[in-house]
Amino acid sequence: MTNKTLNVQGMSCGHCVNSIEGSVGELNGVETVKVHLQVGKVDVTFNPDKVDLKDITEIIEEQGYDVA
Repeated sequence: MTNKTLNVQGMSCGHCVNSIEGSVGELNGVETVKVHLQVGKVDVTFNPDKVDLKDITEIIEEQGYDVA
């Protein structure tokens, strides 16, 4: 498993948390996803043999957020 912390801009409320955690959490290979709203970070634990970090960032960006 791989652990990554992503800097995500544009998150401001509980809906943002639910949106990101829900969409990323549904990806095959993602074990855990935790949004830290106050600091603009998302922690993701995933299996790189099943899902690429690029796929995870694309899902977040499709939700309308910027991944730095």
